[in-house]
Amino acid sequence: MPLLLSGKGFRRELEASGCMAINVPLEGGTETRLLRRLRAAGYRTQIASARGLGDPEVFLMQLHGIRPPHLGHQSVGRNGALGEVQQVIPKLSELLMHDEPVVLWLLEGQVLSRSELLALLDLCKREPRLKIVVEMGGARSLKWQPMHSLLES
Repeated sequence: MPLLLSGKGFRRELEASGCMAINVPLEGGTETRLLRRLRAAGYRTQIASARGLGDPEVFLMQLHGIRPPHLGHQSVGRNGALGEVQQVIPKLSELLMHDEPVVLWLLEGQVLSRSELLALLDLCKREPRLKIVVEMGGARSLKWQPMHSLLES
């Protein structure tokens, strides 16, 4: 298993493509080994779930507002029905402040639509320090491919 020892092949393809689709074994462990190898190579890493991502560019790169969930019996006075808008800092703002390259590892990427995957791919092209790995499901063995080749088929 030379991939699990060094991870150089995965890292080279990630650096070349910028955005990768990956299928990992369901028993787990593979992604943490790859993340450790990427951290050892100088990358800053962040793990997030793709569920509830919304607009990827706004969620990851821009200051945006969210409303808290409605919790039932609230006064109808000031913002009772809708809730106040809370400003949320971008997910990657702190990581991109430094000069090191950044890897965003998205779990449960099979819930993302084609347009959201295209937005992630475009984001990697515009920000060369950002690399994104999207888990697209399970497999018996570790498999990966560039995101643009997945979207072409």
